[in-house]
Amino acid sequence: MDAERQRERLVSTLQAEGVLRSVRVARALRAVPRHLFVAEPGLGYIDRPVGIGQGQTISAPHMVAIMGEALDLRPGQRVLEVGAGSGYHAAVAAELVRPGGQVLSIERFPELADRARANLRRAGVHEVEVVEGDGGEGWPEGAPYDRVYLTCAAPDIPQPLLDQLAPDGILLAPLGPREEQVLTRVRRGPQGWVREELGGCVFVPLVGRFGFSA
Repeated sequence: MDAERQRERLVSTLQAEGVLRSVRVARALRAVPRHLFVAEPGLGYIDRPVGIGQGQTISAPHMVAIMGEALDLRPGQRVLEVGAGSGYHAAVAAELVRPGGQVLSIERFPELADRARANLRRAGVHEVEVVEGDGGEGWPEGAPYDRVYLTCAAPDIPQPLLDQLAPDGILLAPLGPREEQVLTRVRRGPQGWVREELGGCVFVPLVGRFGFSA
């Protein structure tokens, strides 16, 4: 089966399972050739995380769909991603903020940052900039961001990421211990920050000053 048919089958399955409800997110998943971001042949359209080296993974498609819907990404928005990985998640986000939007993705491991850039070029994605650094520190030069999301788990939300979020923005992060986290959405309300728990999940840990280890 060719890649396009595999991708369509994956999206249709996620819709049938009730995981994927948004027409816009479904369109974005159909548009991004996930197999170009997965080194191991045959695993591009399997709905599970896939190792990409350095102890990191590319998230399962269903989790990318869930996060895409929870973030409510819109055209023209500026987005900060913590953890570029293979570049796939950022590519999906870029589809959702077109036209006029931009995704800035921070990756701690230089080897993965280089690979993500190469993958994005190969997939024809031009709205993503990958930079190297400690993701928990954010990227103040580009702030404020309409949306911020983490593709790695943190004990709690790094304060710099909250500081760099636009007043009406949304931050999405897996929070909790290493073994299992809760996908948590944060918005700024009249009385301060409002947190909403969206369900259990398991992500690789954030590394750095605000992560589980330095």
